[in-house]
Amino acid sequence: MEKERRPWWLYLNLLGLDAPLIAVMWLFLFAKTWRVDYHPWQAYAALGLAVWSIRIAMKLLQGSLVSGDPALAIPYRKALKVVSVIAGVSATALTVLNFPLSVYTYLLVGAIFLAGYVALTHFSPHEGNEIAYGRHAIGGITFAYGITLTAYVYLPGLQLHESIFGFAERILPREIIFMLSREFICFALLCMLASSATELWARSHKPAADGEAGSLDEIALSLPLTLLGAAALVFAVQDDLMGTRPFYYGILTGAALLQVLNRTRGRFGFDAVKVLTVICLLAPGIVFLSYPMVR
Repeated sequence: MEKERRPWWLYLNLLGLDAPLIAVMWLFLFAKTWRVDYHPWQAYAALGLAVWSIRIAMKLLQGSLVSGDPALAIPYRKALKVVSVIAGVSATALTVLNFPLSVYTYLLVGAIFLAGYVALTHFSPHEGNEIAYGRHAIGGITFAYGITLTAYVYLPGLQLHESIFGFAERILPREIIFMLSREFICFALLCMLASSATELWARSHKPAADGEAGSLDEIALSLPLTLLGAAALVFAVQDDLMGTRPFYYGILTGAALLQVLNRTRGRFGFDAVKVLTVICLLAPGIVFLSYPMVR
C-alpha cells in the first residue's frame, strides 16, 4: 500500500522549520525595538539552529511518548536525529565564538526553563480532555526567554526599554530582569496562547471531543487573546515617541489573527490550521516593517 502523500506546505511543520523562522523574526523585532546597535548575524544563526535542534528533539520525544498517533508521525526520523545533533553543535560553536561572556549565565536560566518544559512534556498525562496549560505556559516562557536574551545580551549596560515593575529592578538578578518588560510579557503570552490553541484545536478535530470542556477551553483562549490585544493597543497608544508602537501593533496583529483562526478553524483541516498558526505568528513582522519607526 502506498504511503499517503503529504502536501508540500505541511513540511514546514513536519521538519520543525516553523519555530526557527518565528524565533529569528521576533529576535529581529526585539533587537530593533530595544535599539540594539550591534547585533551580528551569528546571533540569528545561533538562535535559529538552537531552536531547530530543540524543536526536532521535542517532536521526536513526543512521537516516542504517544505511539500510534498519526498527528505526530515524522518523516525521515533517522535523518532528523542527525540534523538535530548537527544543528545543536553548530549553535553551540557560534555561541562560544561570537557571544559575549555574559550570555552563559542567561543560558543557564534558559536551560532551567527548558528542563522544566521537557519534564512537563514527559510526565504530564497525554490522555483525557484537559488542556496542559502548565506545559504551554512554561513552553511559551522558555521560547520567549531564548529569543529575548539573544537581543538583550547585546544591549549596552543591559538596560531595559521599559519595565512594568520598576521597583523589582533593584532586587532581581539581571538574568531575569528583562522578563518584567512589557515587550517580553506580551510576547510570552502570545506564545503561550498560540501553543495552547494548537492543542485545543487538535482536540476539537477529534470525534470524541468533550463539548462542555471544549466550551470552557474556548473561553480560556478567547478572553486572554482579547485582553492581550487590548493591552497591546493601549501600550502602543501610550508610546508618544512611537519607538515601541510597531512592536505592540505586531502583538495586536498576532492576537487578532489567532482569534480569527479560532473562529474559522472549522473550515480547515488540522494540518492547515497548524500552518495558519505559524502565519499568525509571522504576520506581525510584516506589520512591524511596514510601520515607520522614530529613531
